[in-house]
Amino acid sequence: MAWRHVQFIEEIGQTRPALPLIDIQVAKSNGTIPMTPPGTALPFFNTDRWLMRSDVCKHCAHAPCHEACPTGAIIRTEFDTVYVQQDICNGCGYCVVACPFGVIARDEQETHTARKCTLCYDRMKDGLEPACAKSCPTDSIQYGEVEELKKHARERLGLLHERGLNEARLYGVDDNILDGGLHAFFLLLDEPEVYNLPSNPPRPSNNVVPASLWSILAALLLSLCGFLFLKK
Repeated sequence: MAWRHVQFIEEIGQTRPALPLIDIQVAKSNGTIPMTPPGTALPFFNTDRWLMRSDVCKHCAHAPCHEACPTGAIIRTEFDTVYVQQDICNGCGYCVVACPFGVIARDEQETHTARKCTLCYDRMKDGLEPACAKSCPTDSIQYGEVEELKKHARERLGLLHERGLNEARLYGVDDNILDGGLHAFFLLLDEPEVYNLPSNPPRPSNNVVPASLWSILAALLLSLCGFLFLKK
């Protein structure tokens, strides 16, 4: 449970004129994946495609799970990642409901604590890159300094737009998600919702102050009513 699986989205028969997925030669020139054998392009195949995304913790700059944790079990490491200390977590589950991406869960089978992607904290302490980035054969998953990765992502996005992939977009780079952005961001080929990503994820902590104020006001009103009742 320390990491999440790759998410696959299958799109069949959708009209996407900006995505000419024909054969290997055309696909290479467009930087896309061929969906038909060479020289056998068929119109009704040209719109079929698979979308893939690594469903990992986003290691948010201002992580809601970090804010919601009442025990201090969730910390920000020296690498600016978000990490759950298993020996401190009491399994309350506040972080689970606070995460707008659903990437943290409670281990109901063994530890009964909250678990999520650690970005291979143990490997980073030894000067190694996370296992997912190390093992990715296409460099689709990359690891490095956040600003350098953002720069590379913007360049890649510009290249895709030049090739006609106008629906391509970055998620978590320049959109200031959760009032600070994400430290694990994505290059998408469609709307965020297609990938089960919220376009404007809510920040649960924003509701804490208003809810607390209403609770205080309600308590004051009840106290006042009790005082008046006793006075009569």
